[in-house]
Amino acid sequence: MLSKGEQRQDHQLNRSMKSRHLLMLSLGGVIGTGLFLNVGFTINQAGPGGALIGYLFGGLILYMVMNCLGELAVYMPVTGSFQTYATRFISPSAGFSLGWMYFVGSAATAGVEFTAAGILMQHWFPHVPIWIWCAVFMVLLFTLNALTTRGFAEAEFWFASIKVIAVIAFIVIGVAAIFGMIPLADRPTPQFTNLAPSGLFPAGISIIFVTMMNVIFSYQGSELVGIAAGETESPEKNIPRAIKTILFRIIVFYIASIIVLSAIFPSTELGLLESPFVTLMNLAGVPYAAGIMNFVILTAILSVGNSCLYASTRLLWSMSKEGMAPKLFGRLTKNKVPFNALVFTMLFSLLSLLTSVMEADAVFVLLMSIAGISVTISWMGICASQLMFRYRYVKAGGDVANLKFKTPFYPLIPVFCIIFCMLILVFLAFDPTQRAGLLYGVGFFIACMIFYKLKLSKSNTVSSEISSSP
Repeated sequence: MLSKGEQRQDHQLNRSMKSRHLLMLSLGGVIGTGLFLNVGFTINQAGPGGALIGYLFGGLILYMVMNCLGELAVYMPVTGSFQTYATRFISPSAGFSLGWMYFVGSAATAGVEFTAAGILMQHWFPHVPIWIWCAVFMVLLFTLNALTTRGFAEAEFWFASIKVIAVIAFIVIGVAAIFGMIPLADRPTPQFTNLAPSGLFPAGISIIFVTMMNVIFSYQGSELVGIAAGETESPEKNIPRAIKTILFRIIVFYIASIIVLSAIFPSTELGLLESPFVTLMNLAGVPYAAGIMNFVILTAILSVGNSCLYASTRLLWSMSKEGMAPKLFGRLTKNKVPFNALVFTMLFSLLSLLTSVMEADAVFVLLMSIAGISVTISWMGICASQLMFRYRYVKAGGDVANLKFKTPFYPLIPVFCIIFCMLILVFLAFDPTQRAGLLYGVGFFIACMIFYKLKLSKSNTVSSEISSSP
């Protein structure tokens, strides 16, 4: 018979992720549909200037979120992270609502990736329905996530490496094409004529705020650093190292890609379903460009979907341990994988199969809106948790100098981040195409809080103990 200590260990996840795994997991988390497909759509809607401002502003918000998350994750490295932090430092009802909100958004993002992968497969198999490819990829990623955490992390390391190399190659080829070092098939050397001041904001300035949800969706995945903290070796060293790369990766991958695409293509050419990355490589005369680039993009998309399944599964497992989800989701296989939570997450991701009865691009935009709104609310929860943590930490006699990772300019960063995220949600109310998603998202969050207070608050002693602990 196991001792109590052995029983507790038997029900915990393994700390098997190394520094390189965490770095590439956080890096790969933002290189997927958001970059390869969504950037072109954002430029088309907001123009080159609007896209640049939007992604820079979104990058600033992400930087603030990640600093807040870093302080919490280093102080208390647990699987599930920000849901647990909200439970402990705000209230159990906030943790419950934030956890389920993020779960819905992350699982919906997996559906977005499945849909995008199915769309991409039309390049090779134009007569095969998209929903069939969605189902194939779901089975593939389910199998990968059902393996050990170390196996998942190793696969993500190589997936992310492929994405990084491909994006760097694209940027180099694009810059060479801009200055005429590589001729383009159907157009003269563009230089920066498409970036003339008159064409930077073709739809005005206000459209930037409407397209911010696209930006937030693109940056979703960076918070995986916090979710993976409970399975990471030496989190006090590896988490800060991953967070410090955020601004670098945003500037290199997103901003540079926007400049290259905007310089070569007029914004009216950039749409949703066909990746401009593939188009550019074809115009540059790269041998087998379409096939190679589509394969890279497919790898990137599946990688992000894989990460979303991981995040959703671990979050569901964490909530089950705190009495906020059914106990069956807390069971682990002999390889320390929360299999039941994985099955439920995959079933939720079946939303991607709506492409069998709806237009693929309509499903894509719908799921992207759901995911973007949920992650915006989740980012607000992370910053509010850090704000309350620091307040309670100091009030209890803690010395800020003893924190191994500190959010700079406290309390300005968490306060400003919460305000900026609220403004983004407010502006969505003025966009008819996203208003319904906003109402559903905020309504779901409020409904979760009400449900917890009415049904779970009295019986859930686990979350109450977590919230009351110092």
